Amino acid sequence: MRAVVYRGPGRVAIEQVADPSIIESTDAIVRVTLAGICGTDLHAIKGDFPGVEPGTVLGHEFVGEVIEIGQAVRRIRRGDEVMASDFTACGQCRWCDRQEHWHCGVRAFFGTGTAFGPALAGAQAQYVRVPHAHRTLRPRPEGCSPQAALLMGDNLATGWVAIERARVEPGECVVVIGGGAVGQLTALAAQTIGAGAVVVVEPDAARRAFAERHGALAATPEQAAALVARLGYGDGGDVVVEAVGGNAPLDLAAALVRPAGRIVSVGAHVAESWSLPMARAFRDELTFSFAIGDAMRVRRRLLQVVSTGALDPTVVIDARGTLDDVPGLYAKLGRRELLKAVFTP
Repeated sequence: MRAVVYRGPGRVAIEQVADPSIIESTDAIVRVTLAGICGTDLHAIKGDFPGVEPGTVLGHEFVGEVIEIGQAVRRIRRGDEVMASDFTACGQCRWCDRQEHWHCGVRAFFGTGTAFGPALAGAQAQYVRVPHAHRTLRPRPEGCSPQAALLMGDNLATGWVAIERARVEPGECVVVIGGGAVGQLTALAAQTIGAGAVVVVEPDAARRAFAERHGALAATPEQAAALVARLGYGDGGDVVVEAVGGNAPLDLAAALVRPAGRIVSVGAHVAESWSLPMARAFRDELTFSFAIGDAMRVRRRLLQVVSTGALDPTVVIDARGTLDDVPGLYAKLGRRELLKAVFTP
């Protein structure tokens, strides 16, 4: 089959690789009908994640058709059109029982080498092997588009988990740092649950304009504090979601949150440490937390929100292509010329 393969820092290639096959009785093989390129993929090809070696098949966002199942697979059948989480979980351990699938002992993240667990070939390919298919996959309901289903597997799940983790209440001011796909979907999720002012902080003018077209306010990092104050939140935002990754965005989040406010970081971090503003955090009773999108936990709720028309995640998709277009799409995403790209393998 043909697949997108990592070939060194900043380089991907379309290559012939071996077709996947059933290894465990709980596996399924999915013919990928739509795949996405995520900011995490950009980190992977930059070399930010140890364990992503040349030859790794990339990608963790996909939907498709089940063409083969292991003998122990239940609830998923050949021919099913399915949506998927971006990582796998067994569905049976104490972590899965608590709906904390990311901490499952057999978790594997598609297309990221050994950076986050056992290596598992990615889904930017014509076919992908899906371990623990009964939990990782879910039949895609009629009326849910492939594009929306793909975004529920990672980007929308991440934004929604951020809002849930922050315990956003109606009328609160939510500041989102980062206007990429995850940041924009976080802003939409905040609006959906009834937040008051939603501010997207983003240096890129086109991404700020996108946020404003879709119901948020927008500011550059330098303008953000003044805008939040003008909106009547002079002490800072009630909630700040950091959706970029890195120490500088965390510093900005700490600067923009009010006393007794909540900061949730969903950006991908590669630095080993960050200097917590300890004295202020103690004095102002700040809450810091980190969260990873978990589609297996939230996709039932997301399907209800999307199916009613309360939130349309597909608005972030601004590029579509085929497998042969992928190297160019990676390049444009790396230059921040696109917000979200999907393609048909």
